[in-house]
Amino acid sequence: MFVSEFDYDLPAELIAQTPVEPRDHSRLMVIYRDSREVYERYFYEIGDYLNAGDLLVFNDTRVIPARLRARKEHPGGADIEVFLLKEHGPSRWECLVRPGKRARAGTRLIFEHGMSAEVLEVKEDGNRIIQFDPGMDFHAWLLQNGETPLPPYITSPLDRPERYQTVYSKHEGSVAAPTAGLHFTPELLERLKAKGVRTGFLTLHVGLGTFRPVQVDRVEEHRMHSEWFMLSEELVEAVRETKAKGSRVIAVGTTSVRVLESQASPHGQLKPGTGETSIFIYPGYQFKVIDGLITNFHLPKSSLLMLVSAFAGKDFIMEQYRRAIASGFRFFSFGDAMLIL
Repeated sequence: MFVSEFDYDLPAELIAQTPVEPRDHSRLMVIYRDSREVYERYFYEIGDYLNAGDLLVFNDTRVIPARLRARKEHPGGADIEVFLLKEHGPSRWECLVRPGKRARAGTRLIFEHGMSAEVLEVKEDGNRIIQFDPGMDFHAWLLQNGETPLPPYITSPLDRPERYQTVYSKHEGSVAAPTAGLHFTPELLERLKAKGVRTGFLTLHVGLGTFRPVQVDRVEEHRMHSEWFMLSEELVEAVRETKAKGSRVIAVGTTSVRVLESQASPHGQLKPGTGETSIFIYPGYQFKVIDGLITNFHLPKSSLLMLVSAFAGKDFIMEQYRRAIASGFRFFSFGDAMLIL
């Protein structure tokens, strides 16, 4: 299977630069995999397609202010951008550094408000392992001085960083938001609860790799980045109960899908756990847990688009993407949503 099969042309004006307000006033495309029915609605109407007993599974990760500005230690040192990717220990992070040629191993970096750091290692992929000053409270300093990272296709400034968090975000660690959840408001969640729709939460810390296009020609040759997750016994039991009653497990976002499917046995038995997942889901994959998916419209040639195509069928999904473009749906992180049942 060729990566080029997941390409499409998107007019630049359909890349959402700012979020819709209120959150749940984004548009919603509802598609049924079996009947091929398609409806164009608004997200606040999603309850019309959910039943009492359905279980929505959310990713409660929280985005950290991962973009930092630094300069090399010597007088007149060059400006450097540091992007936190993954924590490797106390005050030690794997980072993306730009421009990388100015941050060789041994380079000392100076940040605002007393923070300094040293580049310990340059990895094969070009990322750096950086040790921040262990004598300072790095977490507290980061919350005060870091910038909320936005995807590279969003060029407009974000007035309120909290708008790039879900309303239920809890566990810090992501460098990108699980964007399918950005459409939910507290009021919408209450209405769904009153209808009898259940909710459950897992955690997956979203990495920068989520934005990177697949670089190989053949899908099967792609190697997925790994991301940390936590799946509780409580949620596992909720999934079991939902399945036993004949109700649906609906993942909110591809990150929730990846955790559930990576922790499922070949026969669909789910087990709790904490660790790293690098599961890569593309057409031909047999889903073991989820019955539905809420997701945004994804980048061309991305692993996320491949996952959605695996769930609903590549040709059908690509047809709906063309329909969405013709109907003026907004794409990517701050764009509109799709409910697949």
